[in-house]
Amino acid sequence: MAEFDYDLFVIGGGSGGVRAARMSATYGAKVAVAEEFRYGGTCVIRGCVPKKLMVYASSYSEHFEDAAGFGWSVPEPSFDWPSLIAAKDAEIARLEGIYRRNLENADVTLYDHRAVLEDPHTIALDDGRRFRVRHILIATGGTPYVPPKTGAEHAITSNEVFHLEEQPKRILIVGGGYVACEFAGIFNGLGTEVFQIYRSDQVLRGFDREVRDHVADAMRARGIDLRVNEELGEIKKTNAGLVATTSGGRTLEVDQVMLATGRVPNTADLGLDEAGVAVGRHGEVLVDDYSQTSVPSIYAVGDVTDRLALTPVAIREGAAFAETVFNAEPTRADHEDVATAIFTQPEIGTVGVGEDEARKNGPIDVYRASFRAMVHTLSGRDERMLMKLIVARDSQRVIGCHIVGHGAGEMVQLAAVAVKMGATKADFDRTVAVHPTAAEELVTMREPVAET
Repeated sequence: MAEFDYDLFVIGGGSGGVRAARMSATYGAKVAVAEEFRYGGTCVIRGCVPKKLMVYASSYSEHFEDAAGFGWSVPEPSFDWPSLIAAKDAEIARLEGIYRRNLENADVTLYDHRAVLEDPHTIALDDGRRFRVRHILIATGGTPYVPPKTGAEHAITSNEVFHLEEQPKRILIVGGGYVACEFAGIFNGLGTEVFQIYRSDQVLRGFDREVRDHVADAMRARGIDLRVNEELGEIKKTNAGLVATTSGGRTLEVDQVMLATGRVPNTADLGLDEAGVAVGRHGEVLVDDYSQTSVPSIYAVGDVTDRLALTPVAIREGAAFAETVFNAEPTRADHEDVATAIFTQPEIGTVGVGEDEARKNGPIDVYRASFRAMVHTLSGRDERMLMKLIVARDSQRVIGCHIVGHGAGEMVQLAAVAVKMGATKADFDRTVAVHPTAAEELVTMREPVAET
């Protein structure tokens, strides 16, 4: 009898776990994956993908309004929430099927069960089966954090928001991160009256301050009642809906309260203590540069490690794990200069450091352009784009690129290649502009902003 049932057992069928499983199988490992919910993880099932579909849906209200300035006569549009949700569900089901088939085609065994660790080499399923495995990979991702507020049980999180049977006429969104701000834009664009509160002085903590201010102002201009330095008091359920109180002294009658107050690693009751796996103060699995935990046979990738909670990063970490453990090529996932997009309205694309962070590390020059994009000239929409380049003065390397406006995510993907390669401001300057585009501003900014 073989000493182990599997060479690798992955707990979690999200992006990081699936990539690790498929690659490890191609290197000859006998692999199994356990997923208690649906394959695809947060990103595919209740995160990036359905959210982006809803962002697209919400943007049509703006397109209908703007069309008149370009000569179109558009009948009074109407929106049907159940149709959107049904179409979204069909697409998510299609994608989940692809994830399953890709694993099965790689000869990975799938278990639609909850799995926990019993010791460094034993996995137990919730149906009573147990397996002895050579290596374990924890890829259980994150889960929404629900603050201990009175009445919090009446609220929804980013898990439930995709499955509401009815579109709320009024919604209170609590939080200031990318999830909160993205859904504020989604509901606003679909015609819901949106209230948003955040306990700190500005939304989107961790991003460039000027970008944060620009987006917050634009959100308010679109009709979102966004207030900072205000916290949730309590939520009460009534016959008419929900009543929420805030630290600002307001009483808001709404149909839904969405708690978008952050995410935490999904490690509860996973058996980490029994297996001897060290975790941090927020429950995150502690790993080294090769994603190995304090127990040599156990690894972890993705949001459960609380390193950089982005789907493409989890995929890279999963691939690096497979190379390291099953292909004899020790590989570290690169977490430097990772670009990201925030699908607020207006959209953000960013890579590298923000202005305030950069100034802490030495002298910099800041190049900035703020302008009304051509797409808004005939529509009459008073919204401006913002572009910033942060340049290290000594090396002249572009160490930060920040874009706010239509297509920001698409632009920053390409800008990230240049930043990752160590491009200098002179490299940007000698690149011929593509005209007429908004992106040409990235290569036509000549003079740095005067320091104040």
